[in-house]
Amino acid sequence: MYFRYHPFILTFLDELDAEIVLSEKTNKEILNLGVKCCIDEACLPIKIYHGHVASIADKCDLMIIPRIIKEKGGEFICPKFCGLPEMIANSISNIPVITYNPIYMDSKKKLEKWVLGLGKNITNSNNKIRQAYKKAVRAQEAYSLGIEDEQYDNKIALVGHPYCIHDSFFNMNIIKKLNNMGVGVITEEVLSKEPFKDQWEPLFKKPFWDFTKNSYGFCMNIYKNYNANGIIYVSSFGCGIDSVSIELIKNRVKDFPFLVLKIDEHTGEAGMDTRIEAFISMLIERNDLTEDNISSFRKHLYTH
Repeated sequence: MYFRYHPFILTFLDELDAEIVLSEKTNKEILNLGVKCCIDEACLPIKIYHGHVASIADKCDLMIIPRIIKEKGGEFICPKFCGLPEMIANSISNIPVITYNPIYMDSKKKLEKWVLGLGKNITNSNNKIRQAYKKAVRAQEAYSLGIEDEQYDNKIALVGHPYCIHDSFFNMNIIKKLNNMGVGVITEEVLSKEPFKDQWEPLFKKPFWDFTKNSYGFCMNIYKNYNANGIIYVSSFGCGIDSVSIELIKNRVKDFPFLVLKIDEHTGEAGMDTRIEAFISMLIERNDLTEDNISSFRKHLYTH
Protein backbone atom coordinates (compact mmCIF):
# COMPACT_ATOMS: atom_id res chain seq x y z
CA MET A 1 0.00 0.00 0.00
CA TYR A 2 3.09 2.20 0.00
CA PHE A 3 2.33 2.93 -3.68
CA ARG A 4 -0.98 4.50 -2.64
CA TYR A 5 -0.06 6.29 0.58
CA HIS A 6 3.66 7.10 0.53
CA PRO A 7 3.16 10.92 0.22
CA PHE A 8 1.32 10.89 3.54
CA ILE A 9 3.76 8.84 5.59
CA LEU A 10 6.94 10.31 4.11
CA THR A 11 5.73 13.90 4.61
CA PHE A 12 4.63 13.16 8.16
CA LEU A 13 7.96 11.61 9.17
CA ASP A 14 9.98 14.27 7.38
CA GLU A 15 8.11 17.04 9.20
CA LEU A 16 9.03 15.36 12.50
CA ASP A 17 12.71 15.44 11.45
CA ALA A 18 12.94 11.66 11.47
CA GLU A 19 15.60 9.96 9.38
CA ILE A 20 13.69 7.80 6.93
CA VAL A 21 15.09 4.41 5.94
CA LEU A 22 13.52 2.89 2.82
CA SER A 23 14.05 -0.61 1.52
CA GLU A 24 15.09 -0.98 -2.10
CA LYS A 25 12.55 -1.56 -4.83
CA THR A 26 11.39 -5.16 -4.90
CA ASN A 27 14.07 -7.40 -6.38
CA LYS A 28 15.16 -11.05 -6.40
CA GLU A 29 17.16 -10.72 -3.18
CA ILE A 30 14.19 -9.22 -1.32
CA LEU A 31 11.91 -11.96 -2.65
CA ASN A 32 14.35 -14.67 -1.52
CA LEU A 33 14.57 -13.09 1.94
CA GLY A 34 10.79 -13.03 2.20
CA VAL A 35 10.38 -16.64 1.09
CA LYS A 36 12.97 -17.67 3.67
CA CYS A 37 11.27 -15.76 6.52
CA CYS A 38 7.58 -16.25 5.74
CA ILE A 39 5.30 -19.26 6.01
CA ASP A 40 4.83 -21.22 2.76
CA GLU A 41 1.06 -20.71 2.69
CA ALA A 42 1.26 -16.91 2.53
CA CYS A 43 0.55 -15.09 -0.73
CA LEU A 44 3.41 -13.59 -2.72
CA PRO A 45 2.80 -9.94 -1.66
CA ILE A 46 3.06 -10.96 2.01
CA LYS A 47 6.27 -12.87 1.32
CA ILE A 48 7.67 -9.85 -0.52
CA TYR A 49 6.69 -7.64 2.41
CA HIS A 50 8.62 -9.91 4.80
CA GLY A 51 11.60 -9.55 2.50
CA HIS A 52 11.42 -5.75 2.59
CA VAL A 53 11.29 -5.80 6.39
CA ALA A 54 14.18 -8.25 6.69
CA SER A 55 16.32 -6.19 4.31
CA ILE A 56 16.30 -3.11 6.60
CA ALA A 57 15.56 -4.61 10.03
CA ASP A 58 19.06 -3.82 11.28
CA LYS A 59 19.12 -0.31 9.79
CA CYS A 60 16.37 1.42 11.80
CA ASP A 61 15.07 2.00 15.33
CA LEU A 62 11.35 1.91 14.51
CA MET A 63 9.54 -0.16 11.90
CA ILE A 64 6.13 1.05 10.75
CA ILE A 65 3.95 -1.99 10.06
CA PRO A 66 0.65 -0.88 8.44
CA ARG A 67 -2.15 -2.77 10.19
CA ILE A 68 -4.71 -1.26 7.81
CA ILE A 69 -8.22 -2.36 8.79
CA LYS A 70 -10.36 -0.32 6.42
CA GLU A 71 -10.29 2.62 4.05
CA LYS A 72 -14.04 3.25 3.99
CA GLY A 73 -16.96 2.45 6.25
CA GLY A 74 -18.57 -0.95 5.81
CA GLU A 75 -15.59 -2.33 3.87
CA PHE A 76 -12.42 -4.06 4.99
CA ILE A 77 -8.90 -4.63 3.66
CA CYS A 78 -7.27 -8.04 3.18
CA PRO A 79 -7.39 -9.95 6.52
CA LYS A 80 -3.65 -10.61 6.34
CA PHE A 81 -3.13 -6.89 6.89
CA CYS A 82 -4.90 -7.20 10.23
CA GLY A 83 -2.32 -9.65 11.54
CA LEU A 84 0.72 -8.25 9.75
CA PRO A 85 2.59 -6.94 12.83
CA GLU A 86 2.29 -10.31 14.60
CA MET A 87 3.38 -12.16 11.46
CA ILE A 88 6.48 -9.99 11.22
CA ALA A 89 7.28 -10.22 14.94
CA ASN A 90 7.09 -14.00 14.88
CA SER A 91 8.84 -14.56 11.55
CA ILE A 92 11.84 -12.22 11.62
CA SER A 93 14.38 -12.17 14.42
CA ASN A 94 16.25 -9.13 15.75
CA ILE A 95 13.72 -6.61 14.44
CA PRO A 96 13.48 -3.13 16.02
CA VAL A 97 10.41 -1.70 17.74
CA ILE A 98 7.39 -2.11 15.46
CA THR A 99 3.98 -0.44 15.35
CA TYR A 100 0.93 -2.52 16.30
CA ASN A 101 -1.92 0.01 16.33
CA PRO A 102 -4.69 -0.49 13.74
CA ILE A 103 -5.33 2.08 11.02
CA TYR A 104 -8.96 3.08 10.38
CA MET A 105 -9.01 5.50 7.46
CA ASP A 106 -12.79 5.82 7.53
CA SER A 107 -12.65 7.70 10.85
CA LYS A 108 -10.81 11.01 11.17
CA LYS A 109 -10.74 10.60 14.95
CA LYS A 110 -9.25 7.09 14.79
CA LEU A 111 -6.73 8.08 12.12
CA GLU A 112 -5.57 11.03 14.22
CA LYS A 113 -5.20 8.67 17.19
CA TRP A 114 -2.94 6.39 15.11
CA VAL A 115 -0.91 9.37 13.88
CA LEU A 116 -0.49 10.70 17.42
CA GLY A 117 0.65 7.29 18.64
CA LEU A 118 3.17 7.00 15.82
CA GLY A 119 4.45 10.55 16.36
CA LYS A 120 5.02 9.90 20.07
CA ASN A 121 7.76 7.46 19.07
CA ILE A 122 9.67 10.37 17.56
CA THR A 123 8.75 13.52 19.51
CA ASN A 124 6.84 14.53 22.65
CA SER A 125 5.44 17.67 21.01
CA ASN A 126 1.73 17.17 20.28
CA ASN A 127 1.67 20.46 18.38
CA LYS A 128 4.50 19.36 16.10
CA ILE A 129 2.73 16.06 15.44
CA ARG A 130 -0.54 17.81 14.56
CA GLN A 131 1.21 20.23 12.20
CA ALA A 132 3.03 17.36 10.53
CA TYR A 133 -0.27 15.52 10.18
CA LYS A 134 -1.92 18.48 8.44
CA LYS A 135 0.94 18.78 5.95
CA ALA A 136 0.85 15.03 5.35
CA VAL A 137 -2.87 15.19 4.54
CA ARG A 138 -2.26 18.00 2.03
CA ALA A 139 0.56 16.03 0.41
CA GLN A 140 -1.68 12.98 0.06
CA GLU A 141 -4.55 15.01 -1.39
CA ALA A 142 -2.22 16.47 -4.03
CA TYR A 143 -1.05 13.01 -5.10
CA SER A 144 -2.64 10.92 -7.82
CA LEU A 145 -1.94 7.28 -8.59
CA GLY A 146 -3.00 5.56 -11.75
CA ILE A 147 -2.07 4.85 -15.34
CA GLU A 148 -3.83 5.88 -18.52
CA ASP A 149 -1.72 5.62 -21.65
CA GLU A 150 -3.49 8.24 -23.73
CA GLN A 151 -0.97 8.00 -26.56
CA TYR A 152 -2.29 4.55 -27.49
CA ASP A 153 -5.46 4.09 -29.54
CA ASN A 154 -6.27 0.83 -27.79
CA LYS A 155 -5.89 -0.10 -24.15
CA ILE A 156 -5.99 -3.03 -21.77
CA ALA A 157 -7.63 -2.56 -18.36
CA LEU A 158 -5.13 -3.78 -15.77
CA VAL A 159 -6.92 -4.96 -12.64
CA GLY A 160 -5.68 -6.12 -9.24
CA HIS A 161 -4.60 -4.98 -5.82
CA PRO A 162 -2.46 -1.83 -5.97
CA TYR A 163 0.63 -3.66 -4.74
CA CYS A 164 0.22 -6.17 -7.58
CA ILE A 165 -0.35 -3.60 -10.32
CA HIS A 166 2.27 -1.03 -9.34
CA ASP A 167 5.12 -3.33 -8.24
CA SER A 168 6.92 -3.98 -11.53
CA PHE A 169 8.99 -6.83 -10.08
CA PHE A 170 5.89 -8.67 -8.87
CA ASN A 171 4.07 -8.36 -12.20
CA MET A 172 7.25 -8.80 -14.26
CA ASN A 173 6.94 -5.40 -15.91
CA ILE A 174 3.60 -6.18 -17.50
CA ILE A 175 2.90 -2.52 -18.27
CA LYS A 176 6.13 -2.18 -20.25
CA LYS A 177 5.45 -5.49 -22.00
CA LEU A 178 2.02 -4.32 -23.14
CA ASN A 179 3.38 -0.96 -24.28
CA ASN A 180 6.05 -2.75 -26.32
CA MET A 181 3.25 -4.64 -28.05
CA GLY A 182 1.61 -1.37 -29.03
CA VAL A 183 -1.12 -1.51 -26.38
CA GLY A 184 -1.78 1.06 -23.65
CA VAL A 185 -2.88 0.46 -20.07
CA ILE A 186 -5.64 1.91 -17.90
CA THR A 187 -5.99 1.27 -14.15
CA GLU A 188 -8.89 1.80 -11.75
CA GLU A 189 -7.49 4.95 -10.14
CA VAL A 190 -8.06 7.09 -13.25
CA LEU A 191 -11.80 6.43 -13.31
CA SER A 192 -14.21 8.05 -10.92
CA LYS A 193 -15.36 5.68 -8.17
CA GLU A 194 -18.92 7.04 -8.24
CA PRO A 195 -20.08 4.99 -11.28
CA PHE A 196 -18.72 1.87 -9.55
CA LYS A 197 -21.59 1.92 -7.06
CA ASP A 198 -24.22 1.21 -9.71
CA GLN A 199 -22.38 -1.95 -10.75
CA TRP A 200 -23.00 -3.70 -7.41
CA GLU A 201 -26.81 -3.66 -7.64
CA PRO A 202 -27.18 -6.99 -9.52
CA LEU A 203 -25.14 -8.74 -6.82
CA PHE A 204 -26.77 -10.49 -3.87
CA LYS A 205 -25.06 -8.00 -1.55
CA LYS A 206 -22.47 -5.23 -1.70
CA PRO A 207 -18.89 -6.59 -1.72
CA PHE A 208 -17.47 -6.88 1.79
CA TRP A 209 -13.82 -6.38 0.84
CA ASP A 210 -12.50 -3.04 -0.42
CA PHE A 211 -10.36 -4.63 -3.14
CA THR A 212 -13.30 -6.71 -4.44
CA LYS A 213 -15.50 -3.64 -4.58
CA ASN A 214 -12.95 -1.64 -6.57
CA SER A 215 -11.92 -4.44 -8.94
CA TYR A 216 -15.49 -5.50 -9.66
CA GLY A 217 -16.75 -1.94 -10.13
CA PHE A 218 -13.82 -1.08 -12.40
CA CYS A 219 -14.27 -4.16 -14.59
CA MET A 220 -18.02 -3.60 -14.96
CA ASN A 221 -17.36 0.01 -15.92
CA ILE A 222 -14.86 -1.13 -18.56
CA TYR A 223 -17.20 -3.85 -19.82
CA LYS A 224 -20.27 -1.62 -20.15
CA ASN A 225 -18.59 1.54 -21.42
CA TYR A 226 -15.85 -0.11 -23.50
CA ASN A 227 -13.06 2.03 -22.07
CA ALA A 228 -10.65 -0.75 -23.06
CA ASN A 229 -10.33 -3.61 -25.54
CA GLY A 230 -9.78 -6.25 -22.89
CA ILE A 231 -9.12 -6.91 -19.20
CA ILE A 232 -6.09 -8.50 -17.55
CA TYR A 233 -6.48 -9.39 -13.88
CA VAL A 234 -3.11 -9.68 -12.09
CA SER A 235 -3.60 -11.88 -9.05
CA SER A 236 -1.46 -13.45 -6.37
CA PHE A 237 -1.80 -17.24 -6.22
CA GLY A 238 -3.68 -18.27 -3.10
CA CYS A 239 -5.42 -14.90 -2.59
CA GLY A 240 -8.80 -15.66 -1.02
CA ILE A 241 -10.30 -12.29 -1.91
CA ASP A 242 -9.31 -12.61 -5.56
CA SER A 243 -10.78 -16.11 -5.78
CA VAL A 244 -14.18 -14.49 -5.17
CA SER A 245 -13.59 -11.29 -7.17
CA ILE A 246 -12.45 -13.09 -10.31
CA GLU A 247 -15.47 -15.41 -10.38
CA LEU A 248 -17.87 -12.51 -9.86
CA ILE A 249 -16.27 -10.64 -12.77
CA LYS A 250 -16.11 -13.67 -15.10
CA ASN A 251 -19.81 -14.33 -14.55
CA ARG A 252 -20.69 -10.81 -15.74
CA VAL A 253 -18.27 -9.99 -18.58
CA LYS A 254 -19.21 -13.15 -20.52
CA ASP A 255 -17.45 -13.03 -23.91
CA PHE A 256 -15.51 -9.83 -23.22
CA PRO A 257 -11.75 -10.55 -23.49
CA PHE A 258 -10.60 -11.40 -19.97
CA LEU A 259 -7.27 -12.89 -18.88
CA VAL A 260 -6.29 -13.91 -15.36
CA LEU A 261 -2.58 -14.02 -14.50
CA LYS A 262 -1.92 -15.91 -11.26
CA ILE A 263 1.56 -15.21 -9.92
CA ASP A 264 3.67 -16.75 -7.17
CA GLU A 265 7.41 -17.05 -6.51
CA HIS A 266 7.65 -19.97 -8.96
CA THR A 267 6.05 -18.17 -11.90
CA GLY A 268 8.44 -17.92 -14.84
CA GLU A 269 8.66 -14.78 -16.96
CA ALA A 270 8.72 -16.76 -20.22
CA GLY A 271 5.35 -18.30 -19.36
CA MET A 272 3.96 -14.87 -18.50
CA ASP A 273 5.16 -13.47 -21.82
CA THR A 274 3.55 -16.31 -23.73
CA ARG A 275 0.16 -15.83 -22.07
CA ILE A 276 0.19 -12.06 -22.63
CA GLU A 277 1.24 -12.48 -26.27
CA ALA A 278 -1.49 -15.06 -26.82
CA PHE A 279 -4.05 -12.67 -25.33
CA ILE A 280 -3.01 -9.81 -27.62
CA SER A 281 -2.95 -12.21 -30.58
CA MET A 282 -6.53 -13.18 -29.76
CA LEU A 283 -7.58 -9.51 -29.76
CA ILE A 284 -6.00 -9.14 -33.21
CA GLU A 285 -7.87 -12.19 -34.50
CA ARG A 286 -11.11 -10.65 -33.21
CA ASN A 287 -10.28 -7.43 -35.08
CA ASP A 288 -10.34 -5.55 -31.78
CA LEU A 289 -7.04 -3.76 -32.43
CA THR A 290 -5.97 -1.25 -35.07
CA GLU A 291 -3.37 -1.79 -37.78
CA ASP A 292 -0.84 0.22 -35.77
CA ASN A 293 -1.28 -2.20 -32.88
CA ILE A 294 -0.81 -5.17 -35.18
CA SER A 295 2.41 -3.73 -36.60
CA SER A 296 3.78 -3.01 -33.11
CA PHE A 297 2.84 -6.51 -31.94
CA ARG A 298 4.54 -8.19 -34.91
CA LYS A 299 7.65 -6.09 -34.34
CA HIS A 300 7.64 -7.12 -30.66
CA LEU A 301 7.40 -10.83 -31.57
CA TYR A 302 10.23 -10.48 -34.07
CA THR A 303 12.60 -8.79 -31.60
CA HIS A 304 11.45 -11.01 -28.73
